Amino acid sequence: MKNYVQKGENITVTATAAANSGEGVLVGSLFGIAAGDAAIGEDLDLVTVGVFTMPKVNTDAFTVGTVVYWDDSAGLVTTDDDTGTNPEIGLAVTAAANPSGTVNVRLNG
Repeated sequence: MKNYVQKGENITVTATAAANSGEGVLVGSLFGIAAGDAAIGEDLDLVTVGVFTMPKVNTDAFTVGTVVYWDDSAGLVTTDDDTGTNPEIGLAVTAAANPSGTVNVRLNG
């Protein structure tokens, strides 16, 4: 195919905020996990597919298959779409009780 660019599992963007490896990053509607550290204005590789252990809102409870949303202001995953302002980023692939600090999430890609 002449128009094929790449698989899209990793996308390079310009960091709009400082990012640390392993953190969730939202750029517009594109969500991924930072593959390395980057300062504002630097190239940042985002991993957009896969399963990641992610920090969550401590009081949220997840069951396997629960839709996962990203709260960008808190830097946490949540079960709350906050009236459509928290984008859907994937599904929980492990259960996580209230209280707990992490859940495994399969990204939508």
